[in-house]
Amino acid sequence: MTFANPEYGLLLLIFILFHLFFIKRKGHRFFLDHSDVNSVREFAGASDGIRVAHFIRYLGIILLIIALMRPQEGEEREQIPESGIDIVLAVDTSGSMKALDFERNGDRVNRLEIVREVLKKFIIKRKGDRMSLVTFGETAFTLAPLTSDVDSLLSITNELEIGMAGEATAIGSAMGVAINRLKNLEARSKIIILLTDGRNNAGKVGPIEMSDIAKEVGAKIYTIGIGKVGGKAPFEVDSFFGKRVVYQNVDLDVETLTEIATNTGGAFFNATNMDELNSIYAKIDELETREIEIHRFTNYKDHYFYFLLFGILLIVVETFFRTLKLKSFP
Repeated sequence: MTFANPEYGLLLLIFILFHLFFIKRKGHRFFLDHSDVNSVREFAGASDGIRVAHFIRYLGIILLIIALMRPQEGEEREQIPESGIDIVLAVDTSGSMKALDFERNGDRVNRLEIVREVLKKFIIKRKGDRMSLVTFGETAFTLAPLTSDVDSLLSITNELEIGMAGEATAIGSAMGVAINRLKNLEARSKIIILLTDGRNNAGKVGPIEMSDIAKEVGAKIYTIGIGKVGGKAPFEVDSFFGKRVVYQNVDLDVETLTEIATNTGGAFFNATNMDELNSIYAKIDELETREIEIHRFTNYKDHYFYFLLFGILLIVVETFFRTLKLKSFP
């Protein structure tokens, strides 16, 4: 809460000083002019009603002064111009993302849970960029078209689920969908950040061929491999005795992911834990720098009307009270 005209607050000080002076002077004059006992008793009997009337009047005047000060409630907002950078976030949601080789606060969680969390931080950090979200598994499709609406992107990121695009991994198809989102745009910079934990084993187009097309349309691809290279990763499976953890082979195609990135002027990264994944997106953020002038402004909503209304109402009540109860008119 703030005041548009705080200088009128001086009226409160003037009013208080006037009130103290008036009360002191009136009380002094009464005892000079009315020295008999009956007059004193009459004054004492009427004093309760007078105090009530004074209280109502003074409260009304204070509310009117506050109304003059124009109390306001402000809501701060940001206006961020578009940077000219278009980014497609391609996220693998195939069955292998169920692997429980990542930890959060000491607890094992599947890979996609960590990816969602890190992606949201990156999206918030890149305010001003237009971003699109593509998911892929056995097939690939767009979850969010290019937009600078951060809130909607965060909401859609929360909807990423393992298996929503199938169990297999169609990296080439994901690249094709991402390229289609960027190919006819006049953006200053076109970026694809492709995250996967496997190798291309579905779809009708190959990743290397699609990287050549990405290069033609001016799109740079950063590839991120999730999980360790080779070996086994823990998975939770249903069994006759309930859920249990088994270890299965993982198949991260580092060679292809590196070639895709190199061919388009990007870079390949590998993340085996949450801290590394955070660092990778921070590194990409540094590589794709941009200068944005953020305009902050505050929308104010006036509340003086309520103080004005109740102030006038109290003055009216006080007038009627004096007229009808105390048989006097101020």
